[in-house]
Amino acid sequence: MKLLLDQNISHRLVESLVSLYPDSSHVRLFGLKGADDESIWAFAREHGFTIVSKDSDFHQRSLLFGFPPKVIWIRRGNCTTDEIEQILRERHSDIGRFHRDKRHAYLILT
Repeated sequence: MKLLLDQNISHRLVESLVSLYPDSSHVRLFGLKGADDESIWAFAREHGFTIVSKDSDFHQRSLLFGFPPKVIWIRRGNCTTDEIEQILRERHSDIGRFHRDKRHAYLILT
């Protein structure tokens, strides 16, 4: 499963999570730093990524447009990069099930 980390999540997580999410990346690595949500959405859809964000905007887009791409919304307010990494590690099996699910467009992690 390929995760595309949004700009509100540290790019350093790509490397620290490579063993669990090997084909994942960050928007800035594709020149999308500062890009609008529509551009990131289109890129993720075209390249088979699931968007991971702390921003509710992508959750709203998934309600309007469905998927692809799928969206993982980390709904935890202000938290550290280590906390986000811990969430993505601990919920790996849930994220895997979500990735294979043919009905749901978003997953909320707290």
